[in-house]
Amino acid sequence: MKPIPFSRGLRVALTGAALSCAATVAFADIKDYEFKLVEPTVKVGPGQTIAVKLEDKRTGKAVPDAVIFATRLDMAPDAMQEMVSELTPLPGSEPGTYRFKADFTMAGRWQLSLGAKVQGETGTVDNKLVIQADK
Repeated sequence: MKPIPFSRGLRVALTGAALSCAATVAFADIKDYEFKLVEPTVKVGPGQTIAVKLEDKRTGKAVPDAVIFATRLDMAPDAMQEMVSELTPLPGSEPGTYRFKADFTMAGRWQLSLGAKVQGETGTVDNKLVIQADK
């Protein structure tokens, strides 16, 4: 049986259309996400709560269900990297907001370092945020 030339042309056209549509789909880059402090200052003392929001920079929307696997709180901005405080994860108050409890033992600038995986994305969101602890 001899193929119909029209059928071959149609297949080529449909393949080309499918490939051009796939090329226009915009994929997010891990650099399109960032953590932001909900409140940039805290009081010096034990059991202070820190809240951060993970946002998609392209849309400004919160990103829920990220897996935070790396956390560190130290006084690196004031050249005291050895001054470290332990972080305890707390339940989020709303989707895309992540909360932690920490002891701020002295006034100054504290650096919150976070590493997270965003569902469906390749790579890691890494941010360093500065929190001001006041008396």
